[in-house]
Parts: sequence; structure tokens; C-alpha cells
Amino acid sequence: MIDICKEFPGVKALDNVSLNVKPGTVHALMGENGAGKSTLMKCLFGIYQRNAGTIYLEGKEVTFQNTRQALDNGVSMVHQELNQVRQRNILDNIWLGRYPKKGLVIDEDKMYNDTVEIFKDLDIDVDPRVKVSTLSVSQMQMIEIAKAVSYNSKVIVMDEPTSSLTEKEVDHLFRIISKLKSKNVAIIYISHKMEEILKISDYVTVMRDGTLIDTKSAKELTTDIIISMMVGRDMSDRFPPKVNHPGEVILEVEGLTENDRFGLKDVSFKLKKGEILGIAGLVGSKRTEIVEALFGMRHIDKGSIKLHGNVIENKNPKRALDNGFALVTEERRSTGIFPQLSITFNSIISNMGAYKVNGCFLSDKKMAGDTKWVIDSMNVKTPSQKTTIGSLSGGNQQKVIIGRWLLTNPEILMLDEPTRGIDVGAKYEIYQLINDLASKDKGIIMISSEMPELIGVTDRILVMSNGRVAGIVDSKNTTQEEIMKLSAKFIEGENYEDKVTN
Repeated sequence: MIDICKEFPGVKALDNVSLNVKPGTVHALMGENGAGKSTLMKCLFGIYQRNAGTIYLEGKEVTFQNTRQALDNGVSMVHQELNQVRQRNILDNIWLGRYPKKGLVIDEDKMYNDTVEIFKDLDIDVDPRVKVSTLSVSQMQMIEIAKAVSYNSKVIVMDEPTSSLTEKEVDHLFRIISKLKSKNVAIIYISHKMEEILKISDYVTVMRDGTLIDTKSAKELTTDIIISMMVGRDMSDRFPPKVNHPGEVILEVEGLTENDRFGLKDVSFKLKKGEILGIAGLVGSKRTEIVEALFGMRHIDKGSIKLHGNVIENKNPKRALDNGFALVTEERRSTGIFPQLSITFNSIISNMGAYKVNGCFLSDKKMAGDTKWVIDSMNVKTPSQKTTIGSLSGGNQQKVIIGRWLLTNPEILMLDEPTRGIDVGAKYEIYQLINDLASKDKGIIMISSEMPELIGVTDRILVMSNGRVAGIVDSKNTTQEEIMKLSAKFIEGENYEDKVTN
């Protein structure tokens, strides 16, 4: 890709960006959210039409008018947000739009046998006849990779492929990537995880603000060098200094229990005013279930919630909102934003009562003012308030969501994986924002799968294990090893040491 340019109304997304990828290599593409990585790949994949520049594939100039042309020419893309037909089986999802035929009818046997052959080659142990809706997120990810391979791809773009995977599943993905490399497939790998990039990549290209910064061999790079290239400044301190001072207890949770065998079991903890309480645990430990229960999204059979010493009942999210709770959900795309609607709508939707005039009309002036506050205070990069939120980078979408909830003036702000899929610069801004909110006496509950993040941002960490509280540790004095051991404390039917290792 040579001197690629792409403009949107009011924004120059790509400014003479070049990318050279060799067969049989993993070429990492890095940069902050909004740097232009996904835009560059969408120009390659035929989703966007570039304004200038040239693309060569195996020495031949190409211009893909749509994604089908890209796929037919051996260029595939595994998107961060999985777009699958979940009520159909795996076979349909892999071969949709290009079913093998025997005369006028679909050749079911060939479709099945070809899929089994691809799965066998990639060490994917799933029955291709089951519905996609029954699969885990990691299995869905593997199916998308298998689909890309089924096109006999020469180039496969992987956009944040490990954002929802466990360490064991990441290792499996890396084995698949190694097999693809051995078959001379080129992998363009987009990720914000530095350790991953340095482990799997042969070359790294860094972008910033729609421009190319540099391309280097991964062997020449360190985490600090990559961060410096990405943000244009030294970021030796990954976490902002703590300025909050936890005070009196604001929230008391006692004995939260679901009768469901796989639900919460006797969960109790306290949250202080101005405190950042982290929640850690392995996948399936029921971390998310805690904040969903507090926000009225789950039925609790036993237990109580006290705010300022008074028992409250958050029977639904509306009641929770009225009681001063706010929740930034884990799945930003599916449960956090209205992607086709404007930043204004996404900013003010949880606080509509504040904009009423004369009882039944909405004040455009007030809504515009609050949207401006969200954009300015959250440092959202956008051409205008009318821009659809789905066109923003993941980090900027997350900032709008946080700003939306802050407009409700919550006393308890709960954040589920608030920095997933977000670059290091945007992460720092969100850490700073969380810290500032805590310093204003907000009670913060933060779930994260990244232990360095939990230890660096929070005051205390509640560790979940199989639906139970395994322990609460002081962030200043704990270690990742202690948290991992606690997270395996109540796991049934598995070897304790193996689970900690995995």
C-alpha cells in the first residue's frame, strides 16, 4: 500500500500512509484509537474507497470495489466486532453466499468435509453443524479465522483478535498463526497488547493521527519504544498518580445470592466514598454478575444493598439509576452504544428528564450544551456533535459512554472492562478520569481482566472465584500471584495448580 489517503467530511483520516507486508510474516499495525489503523485496513478490504494512493497484491495493482472482490482475490479480514448469523450453524456462516453446489442443489457433503478439513488443520475441535449462538466468544473468533482460511487467503487482517480470549485461547490462536505463516500467508495483526505484539510479530508499523510514524523489525523494539512512537511522548508511568482519599462507607453489600447453581453465592463487601474498588477473577468467576445485580439487571434471591446505611432495592435499571447507580457495560458495541445515532443522542439518552421544557418538550439548547460538555471534558475526538458514534474509534466511544453516565451525577459508578480494545494513550486518559471522579467522592467499582491495570488504578481488589468472594486485598501490597491464587480458591472439579498456571 503506497501513499494511501482517505478523507471524511471534516477529517483527513489517512495522509500518505504506506505499508509493505511480506508473505509468511506477522506484521503488527499499532497506534492510538483514531490513528487510522482500521481505516487503512478498510481501504485494503474494499469497505472504503481511498482518495489517493496505490495498492499492489503480489506485484499486481488492485482496487477492490467491495469486500467480495477482496475475498475472491485472497484478502480476508477478521473483524474485532464479530458479525455472524448466530441462529444458523457454523457451516452456513462459513459458506454463506458461496455454497458449493452439485448441479442446482447445495453439496452438503462437500461443505461439511471441507469445513472439517480446515478445522483439523487449525486444531479447532467444534462440530460444524452446531448453531453459532451456542459457541463461546473465543470459539466464534476461531470460526471467523477458519472462514478467512477457507478463501485460500494470501493476506489475513486480524483486528484485536485476542480482546475476549483467555491466555490458553490466545496460545491456541498463536499456534494457528504459526501454521498460517508456514503456508506463506501474511498476517496483518492489529492489537493494543504490547506483550502480544512483541511475542508474535516479525515487523511493527506504528501510525499516529492518520500518518505513518515508522516500520521496524519487532526484534528492535521494546514496550517503551512502541509507546513513545504511538503517543509521541514518553509514558514511563502507565498509571496516573493517586489523588483520591477514601472516606466513610457509602455502599454495603451483604450476602447477595442467586438460587441458580452457577450464580452469585453470599457476596459481601463495602465501598467507601472516594474509593476505587477493583474486581478480579478468572473467566466465569461471576465478576460481571455483581455489577449487573447492583444495577437491577439480575434477580437476587437473598441479600441486601445499603446506600448511606439505608436499604435500597434496585429492582430494575431505572430504579438503580434513580438511586444514583451507573453502569458502563463490558460489551460496548452490543449493550453500550446506539451505533447509527449521533454523539448527541448517545450522550443524553440516560438523562432525558433533565432536558424537559414545559413538561413535554425537549430543549435542544440544553442537550447541545451537555453534549459539548461530554466532548470537551472527556476529550472526545469528533468532527461534530452530529457525527454517528459508530464512526468513532473504540476509545472515543468509551469516553462518550462514560460522559453519558456522568451527566446523571451518579454516586456509584460501575465500569466493566472500561479499557478493553483501547490504546495506551486513551487508557491513561480513562485512568485519569476514574482517579478524578474518585477524588470528588464518587464510589467507583471497576472490573478488569488486566491485573497490572487493577493494581495500578484501584485502592482495593475484590477477587471472585466461582461466584464467591475469595478475598479482598490492598492494591498497594498485593501481587499478581496472590490474586491468581485467590481466583482459583473455589474452583470445583479442576486441579488447583493447573488452573493457576493456565
